[in-house]
This record gives sequence, structure tokens and C-alpha cells, in this order.
Amino acid sequence: MTDIRRGHSVTGLRVGILGGSFNPAHEGHRHISLLALKLLQLDEVWWMVSPQNPLKSTDGMAPFEERLQSAHLMANHPNIRVTDIETRLGTSYTAGSLAVLKHSFPATRFVWIMGADNLKQISRWHRWTRIFNEVPIAVFDRAPYSFGALAGKAARAFFRFKRKRPDAFMLADMPPPAWMFFHTRLHPGSATQIRASRGLKQDSAKAEKKETSLAK
Repeated sequence: MTDIRRGHSVTGLRVGILGGSFNPAHEGHRHISLLALKLLQLDEVWWMVSPQNPLKSTDGMAPFEERLQSAHLMANHPNIRVTDIETRLGTSYTAGSLAVLKHSFPATRFVWIMGADNLKQISRWHRWTRIFNEVPIAVFDRAPYSFGALAGKAARAFFRFKRKRPDAFMLADMPPPAWMFFHTRLHPGSATQIRASRGLKQDSAKAEKKETSLAK
């Protein structure tokens, strides 16, 4: 669903936000969303497809509509909503997007969801400390980033606000800053690997076509 606007019936709901390029969306995104729905007892998870991650190159970045469509195809769950709301909000950075979402849906309890790889480098994000102060955060294990993430700048800066896993069902109700790290069953899904695999297949197809042409 891409039509999440002011007035959408999310009053009183607990909503997880999983932002990203989704280039393309994959089973790993779905895996982390289903874990969040269960462990955090969320009502919905929104996949917020980013028009363009400021920290990522445009090289190899599929068109926005293509990435949005891949997210719709992969989500396939009644409680996972795919949204282009960041495009319509006109925001480029997570901190700004979360602030606008909270203003637009004041009765909704949001949780920011991310993998350990993002916790490791979130200190490079625009106004990153504001993200911790806007909404509670749920971080999910993602090999091989866990150790570096927990020893990184953000984890150290907000160490005293790290909550215990048994309280996961209450995270959405906790005043920020509050965050948790979940050591869960890992999923091998990776957009980078998918793109690399597609590249290899394309190269193989080109080579086969060239060999066929030379053989004629």
C-alpha cells in the first residue's frame, strides 16, 4: 500500500518503520519484518522505500518505481505495508522523515527497525542522534556486522539507553531514546549479492551471445 497519508486509520497502532533503498527487496527484508511484528508485538511494519540514499551511489541503483514494485512483490503479508511516503513528504534524511511521520500520525507509536550493518554506520547519517531521540529503535543481528555495530560510535553513545530483550513487547511504548539489539536467526538475503548475481548472469548471457555470434 502506497497511500499512507494523514488520516490513515493507524490511530493507536504500533508501527515499525523499515527504511531502505530496497534495491531490490529480498527475503531478508521480509524476515526482519516478521521478527519485528512478533517480538515487538507490532500491528504493522511499513517499508519506507527511499528515493535515493544520500550515502549510496546512484551507480547500479534501479529506478524508484522498479524498487517500489519489487517491495510490493516481496512483502506479501497483510501487516507489511509498502509506502512511497518519503517521496511525497519530500524528505531526504531519516531524521526528517521520522519527525514528519510523528507529526502526521501523533497517536501512532513508531519504532525504527534496522540491521546491525546500519547501527554500525548510523553515526554517518544526517542528524543521527535525533533519530535515537525521535523513536525507539530495534536493531536486528546481521552477520558479520554485529560485533562492530555494538562496539561502534552510536552503540557507545547510547549505551545507557539500551533495553533488555525480555521487555521487547514494550519497546513501542517506551519514550526515546530506547533501543534493543536482537540476536536472532540470521537470514542470508542480501541486495548486494542479488545484484552481483544478476550481473554475473547478464555477463554470462552476453558472453554466450558473443560466442554464438563468433561461431556463425
